[in-house]
Amino acid sequence: MFNFYNLFSSSSGNCSYIETESTKLLIDCGLSAKKIEESLKQLNSSLSKINGILITHEHSDHTKALKTICKNYDIPIYANKKTHYAISKTTEISNKKYFLNDEAFDLGELKIKPFSIPHDAADPVAYNIANADKKISIATDIGHIDKNLVNNLVGSNFILLESNYDFELLKNSSYPYNLKQRIAGPFGHL
Repeated sequence: MFNFYNLFSSSSGNCSYIETESTKLLIDCGLSAKKIEESLKQLNSSLSKINGILITHEHSDHTKALKTICKNYDIPIYANKKTHYAISKTTEISNKKYFLNDEAFDLGELKIKPFSIPHDAADPVAYNIANADKKISIATDIGHIDKNLVNNLVGSNFILLESNYDFELLKNSSYPYNLKQRIAGPFGHL
């Protein structure tokens, strides 16, 4: 068994869930812990069964539930050093796990490979997650497609590539000019 569920994906919050027979993990937790728990219950799972949370970057639409989750559960939170540091400015995490970008590590039955992506955060990553002969790639909040991203997606059986950018919608939005420039720039969003 190697199941992937994209629970939420938008500027309001991001969270994905992967499960195998013995390993269950979240990628990001950008909504309330209550909403995440409700979604997991629909899949016959719960936060109490999660073996780890992989964080892509520190923005609140990827980390909103961290404070509540860390207060109520002893789930390891995986991120690189710069991302953990950025998160530590607002959230205390007691069970921190560090990784180096481009160096694979094991989490239960899964082989996790974080790799750098272009986005305006401390040190944002996407993930390749493999189990036996299957590979899932999860890449959210990408400013542009670069060679590193393409090379890391090669051989994937499933790719989640978030692209919710709409130039006309952005241009006509009430966002301040500097935010519009950030979103439309090479380290913003596809």
